[in-house]
Amino acid sequence: MIATDNSFGSHIRIIGALMMRETVTRYGRQGLGLLWLIGEPLLFCFGVIIMWSLIKPAYEHGVRIAPFIMTGYMCLLLLRHLVGANMNALQANGGLLYHRPVKVMHLYLSRCGLEIAGNTMAFFVVYLAMLAIRQVDLPHDLLLFYSGWFLLAFMACGISFVFAGLALRYELFERVSPVLQYAMIPLSGVFTMMAWLPQHYRDVLLKVPIPHTVEMVRAGMFGEFTPTYYDAGYAFAWAVALNFIGLVLLARAKHHLEME
Repeated sequence: MIATDNSFGSHIRIIGALMMRETVTRYGRQGLGLLWLIGEPLLFCFGVIIMWSLIKPAYEHGVRIAPFIMTGYMCLLLLRHLVGANMNALQANGGLLYHRPVKVMHLYLSRCGLEIAGNTMAFFVVYLAMLAIRQVDLPHDLLLFYSGWFLLAFMACGISFVFAGLALRYELFERVSPVLQYAMIPLSGVFTMMAWLPQHYRDVLLKVPIPHTVEMVRAGMFGEFTPTYYDAGYAFAWAVALNFIGLVLLARAKHHLEME
């Protein structure tokens, strides 16, 4: 039974319970169930890697195509899944707020936790599979690799909070948000590396915080012999700001839901 106090442990238990409920609701108790949480991004990633391997040379700009696609596409899935999952989190689970211990942020954080866990496990499985067929090597800098991945997750949570908060306030934003999500793809740097771009384009694209995290993942993957461009402090500052703005927008989310 979930305690009704406001201790940190109580919040963790509520979020954990909501994650379990979300898993059962989304994937069901029968068939693949929880495995589909990993299997969905796994199939998408393998499909893109196979397609690009057929139409692209084995190396591009001196970088092996399989690990390049693997790192980029898994980063894209993490970003899109987090933003997509939180867009309707409150609308889909608003009835749970009748339980006094459950708060608005529990709904959003549980979905964030589920998506981060699922995509991280999928990345791990994809990596092991690619390693087994000798398409990738072990990361050159594991700490940098994980730092980039989880910094991207933190930033994506902030973006999802901002999108969800604006969608609750403005119906028009909810309608145009899919377009904005697609617009983020070329700005994210997942299908190119900053070193491949002319300097003036690179300088402009690096004003966007997302490519910094993707470059960190690739720097950890490829090592110092592949040039990468990132500023971890700049990306972290953006992530903090986005989460703060998102939390402010969601502060009265329950009120906006009741007004609908």
